[in-house]
Amino acid sequence: MHVDYYGSLNSPWTYLGSARIEALCAKHGATLKLWPVDFGLIFPASGGLPLPKRSPQRQAYRMMELRRWREATGLPLTLEPRNFPFPEATLAQAVIALRETQGDAPAIRLAHRIMKALWAEDRDPVADFASLAAECGQDGTALLALAADPKWAAVRQADSQAALDRGVFGAPSFVIEGEIFWGQDRLDFVERKLARG
Repeated sequence: MHVDYYGSLNSPWTYLGSARIEALCAKHGATLKLWPVDFGLIFPASGGLPLPKRSPQRQAYRMMELRRWREATGLPLTLEPRNFPFPEATLAQAVIALRETQGDAPAIRLAHRIMKALWAEDRDPVADFASLAAECGQDGTALLALAADPKWAAVRQADSQAALDRGVFGAPSFVIEGEIFWGQDRLDFVERKLARG
């Protein structure tokens, strides 16, 4: 089976589910493709709001849930990283360029390393990109030069529109055979779907 995985490099929820979706796909022999789409495009078109525009009640509840999921998963999680949100476009384009030139696994490895740097280590993924890329076996300077090609920005916008057309509205979303599973808290349902084959 195949999982299309839509995420945001700035999303704590994408980070919290990142290792689990990889493990589930490995366990069930499913392929995994990451689409680091632009939720700045997706939210307005699907009725969502960026975090600063959400009501105080929703923002407070988000923090409660992050604490709960940090405890439930045992994952390191900085609730308010100093560099959140970071300007995502360039690094998302680097992930896309890697996906399209080297394949899905290297792109997923880099994206997950970026999220871990932000959420687990309270690092600046932009300033530290060279070292993060090197940890993933990539030349960060060359990858940023590649990512600067405008075609990758166009690919990201096309991927984002395609996500909208499929019904995706939040991060992370996992699409299997046309069925959408929104949120890392739906990974139990993802596993049931993969287990049925």
